[in-house]
Amino acid sequence: MNTELINSIDWNKNPLIPVVIQDYDDGKVLMLAYANKEAVDLTLKTKLAHYYSRSRKKLWKKGEQSGNTQEVKEIYLDCDSDTLLLKVKQNGVACHTGRVSCFFNRVDITEELPTVEQIIENYSISDKLYHTICERKKSDPKKSYVASLFKKGENSILKKVVEEAGEFCFAVKDDDEREIIYEAADLLFHSLVALSYKDINPDLVKQELKKRFGLSGIEEKNSRNND
Repeated sequence: MNTELINSIDWNKNPLIPVVIQDYDDGKVLMLAYANKEAVDLTLKTKLAHYYSRSRKKLWKKGEQSGNTQEVKEIYLDCDSDTLLLKVKQNGVACHTGRVSCFFNRVDITEELPTVEQIIENYSISDKLYHTICERKKSDPKKSYVASLFKKGENSILKKVVEEAGEFCFAVKDDDEREIIYEAADLLFHSLVALSYKDINPDLVKQELKKRFGLSGIEEKNSRNND
């Protein structure tokens, strides 16, 4: 390892640096990610790509959920010492959509999207749903319900959340199990739309719930007040 080059990265100036990921065999650009010092150290140590998720605000190993890991073959640092290039053996696909590369949206011409190569079953349903909602932001509002909500704006989205919360409460009050499940699903869906509108990854909600696990409601409330 060239420690002199690695040590030239100024982590105080750039706590996160961009990382370009390229297929080792055919040179295809697979994705762009970000890494902090800990992620780079783990990548160097394990030879498996590690990054820092800006949306989830935590370290992650590529493929920890999907199994589509990246075996690092070569690492390059750019001339300004603030961007990395990883050449990797990609196991499975690189993109969470199930496509080989994250760069599949052609902008200079109109063409059909490439087919999905792999259905990634290991993602939780909330993750799949959130990513789908984020993708639908760019869809035609006349063809996509989610896109139509985003076009109408924040008030319309929040109105739907309140409406679905009310319907869920009425279903619980009526003791109708089928309706409770149906309305809970509607409430979760529209809550994810609201999170997507604010670019908040639902994983942050999961992290908050994990922090509260084992705390009584009173303890949790007091900890918030102390903050």
